[in-house]
Amino acid sequence: MIGSLLVANRGEIACRVFRTCGELGIASVAVHSDADAGALHVREADVAVRLPGTAAADTYLRGDLVVRAALAAGADAVHPGYGFLSESAAFARAVVDAGLVWIGPPPSVIEAMASKTRAKRIMAEAGVPVLVAGEPPLIVKAAAGGGGRGMRVVRDLAVLDAEVASARAEAMAAFGDDEVFVEPYVEGGRHVEVQILADAHGAVRALGTRDCSLQRRHQKVIEEAPAPGLGAGLAEELTAAAVAAARAVGYVGAGTVEFLVTGDGRPFFLEMNTRLQVEHPVTEAVYGLDLVALQIRVAEGAALDSAVPAPVPVPVGHAVEARLYAEDPGAGWRPRVGVVRELSVGVRGGGPGPDEPQRAGRRAESRAAGAGYVRVDTGFGPGDTVTSHYDPLLAKVIAWAPTRPEAVRLLARTLERARIHGPVTNRDLLVRSLRHEEFAGARMDTAFYDRHLAELTAPRSENVATAALAAAIADAQGRSRFGGWRSLPSQPQEKRYRSEPDGEECTVRYRLTRNGLEAEGGVRLLEASRDHVVLEAGGLRTRYDVSDYGDRIHVDGPSGAHTFTLLPRFPDPTAAPAAPGSLLAPMPGTVVRIAEGVAEGREVRAGQALLWLEAMKMEHRIVSPATGTLTALHAAPGRQVEVGSLLAVVTEEPTP
Repeated sequence: MIGSLLVANRGEIACRVFRTCGELGIASVAVHSDADAGALHVREADVAVRLPGTAAADTYLRGDLVVRAALAAGADAVHPGYGFLSESAAFARAVVDAGLVWIGPPPSVIEAMASKTRAKRIMAEAGVPVLVAGEPPLIVKAAAGGGGRGMRVVRDLAVLDAEVASARAEAMAAFGDDEVFVEPYVEGGRHVEVQILADAHGAVRALGTRDCSLQRRHQKVIEEAPAPGLGAGLAEELTAAAVAAARAVGYVGAGTVEFLVTGDGRPFFLEMNTRLQVEHPVTEAVYGLDLVALQIRVAEGAALDSAVPAPVPVPVGHAVEARLYAEDPGAGWRPRVGVVRELSVGVRGGGPGPDEPQRAGRRAESRAAGAGYVRVDTGFGPGDTVTSHYDPLLAKVIAWAPTRPEAVRLLARTLERARIHGPVTNRDLLVRSLRHEEFAGARMDTAFYDRHLAELTAPRSENVATAALAAAIADAQGRSRFGGWRSLPSQPQEKRYRSEPDGEECTVRYRLTRNGLEAEGGVRLLEASRDHVVLEAGGLRTRYDVSDYGDRIHVDGPSGAHTFTLLPRFPDPTAAPAAPGSLLAPMPGTVVRIAEGVAEGREVRAGQALLWLEAMKMEHRIVSPATGTLTALHAAPGRQVEVGSLLAVVTEEPTP
């Protein structure tokens, strides 16, 4: 029996595993980089071990340090989580060789599936359908990894060589292996996967399907279980293929077999993830299981028969998960950093904690009563900082309900009413995606955001001026030396705000008279304090909660949230704008490479890739702002830059 378990990971997945450890009576051990010294997963563990450094390559990717930490802490077992070392056969062997229990499949299985090219050969021999490369469109993929790294879509054979070279460079930087392969790119396909669970006694279970088609940069954003609209025949074909794949490699533990389903309903094997998936909570929700607990029991040698009988029971209800990222979807999915001031999801004014139905007992009660519930998995608490060192995932928000429409509605409304104060997030995109007619009708595919990103990230015009007015009144109330909103200044007031993340500016003008508030739109002030304002407009009474963090103000209303930056009344005439043609770093990160042929004095064209920045596990292409001559290049591989750092200068060609 396992008495103490180390999680070789960080953030929400470490917290998730620790929660199950506590319920099983297992002591928990965390590892952390210097950047994570005060992180939530460290605070929740029984014991924490420091991995000196901040970069992932120096800390969480150092298998030798992690094994040493487990031995020093007296752990019996190691759970890899996902990402980092979770699919490293060498790390799994090192854990086993150290006399520790590995919570995962045998190292030989991880090795067999680590290379996508090798995995496809094994699956083809087992009778699992695979894609074979032909005419464009094609997709170039890294053989040794995933997460969208080293992935390129090619629609013109003339650029295939260049894209393969670019993919190789990114794959080498990300995985230390530059092997890539090419397969057909299926337009309008769906990404459907099957959760598998196997024990050491030969039992293999397929726990239904999940749809993960809504993706950005080939990384999942919204997932659900069961996958809707497949039909019984296709669902059975997928689960049978997943079981065959698991048996072909002697799988043990929890894993996922991923498929691409074409528009005409033909499934093709993509890859096998030899670990727990980020989206595993939706499967847990519809089956009423704890997959982490089952992973641990399988590693201890238990048989699956008692926990998951054969045939597997049918799933109950529907579950949808949204990944809340600190990023700006409207700016090329640019990751954002900063302090998380508040993260309250699921309960107005509260947050993930004992009052939210997250525990298995409360979830079971909700399921039995036919009532929906919300679960939040996060690795952040108030005061924690999102840094540029790691993935920008803030939280996973999961809604379960008896039907798909109810689960989607519950999740959208929960996100809309959440209090998320800190860096810009993708919250609005998630809400709009869940309410989009294609998603509501289960007609989504992997190109959903290619088609709809512009409309889903368009600035919101509704209620912006009223929310800004609430911010202005709350600010004035907070500065007033007397109590009550009637003591606010009676002379005309004017304040300027910039809405985030769209950058739209809004000017608020108001004054107080004997008859009450005078403001545009016929708004009446009913109540005000420094943290909330009640306004009436068009006969509707609305409360706005206002939170002020210096020059950034968060306004939470019943139909969503707004974030503003308070601007000076008059622009600063001494502020020097960037020189024309200056290329500034849009985010903190590390320069990973310079494009081939790019050098000072060379001609460049508008939109041409000049260099790549790596931030939060993603590469970001930095392009030339104009056609002209590269007169200065300040970036170099390995250089760390902050937001606004000068990377290059392009002198634009004069207009003839």
